[in-house]
Amino acid sequence: MTDYDALDGLLARRRSCRAYLDREVPRADIERMLALAQRTASWCNTQPWGLVVTSGATTKELGEVLVDAATRGARGSDLPGPAAYEGVYQDRRRESGHGLYGSLGIERNDGPARSRQALENFRFFGAPHTAIVTSDRQLGTYGAVDCGAYVGNLLLAAESLGLAAVAQAAIAMVSGAVREFLRLPDDRVVVCAVSFGYADEGHPANAFRTSRAALDDVVTWA
Repeated sequence: MTDYDALDGLLARRRSCRAYLDREVPRADIERMLALAQRTASWCNTQPWGLVVTSGATTKELGEVLVDAATRGARGSDLPGPAAYEGVYQDRRRESGHGLYGSLGIERNDGPARSRQALENFRFFGAPHTAIVTSDRQLGTYGAVDCGAYVGNLLLAAESLGLAAVAQAAIAMVSGAVREFLRLPDDRVVVCAVSFGYADEGHPANAFRTSRAALDDVVTWA
């Protein structure tokens, strides 16, 4: 197998896992995953990412704190969110949402069921672990860009070890609650979370896949 084939296989298998077994990952495997992701390239080699990794009861406690914050409307992010989803971006977003809700048998007009499922974001979809990804406040946009590259590699590292994972921007939407619970210093900004564990393969939330745009839709040859 070539390196290309190995990477192709990882990318083809990887998906956002939204239901997990109640089984923690051995610390040695978590450290192997993080060591792989640590090789991520960054702007001027700044490596701005910082992680707080939770396990077991701490993950559940943080989840309940975030559910409470989201339910109370105590939302706010350290980084500016999208101004709007329009055109093809809205289409892709809707496709993803419809795929998830459809796999769970939630009708489009069932607002309460959709709201309950949305709150599962803040429980990390039942994952036993989450990694809260932060950046240095002074590095601004480029620090966040580097963290995005890190997250992509972290997801592939998890897949290479037989672990399931999901990147969660939703966690950054309640940054205040995250900061308070984890006692983050003021010079760190919450970028996202990557929750991980072992996939519950029998759960319907893990039965759907999102599509990808064709190269002609995203590439211009100059």
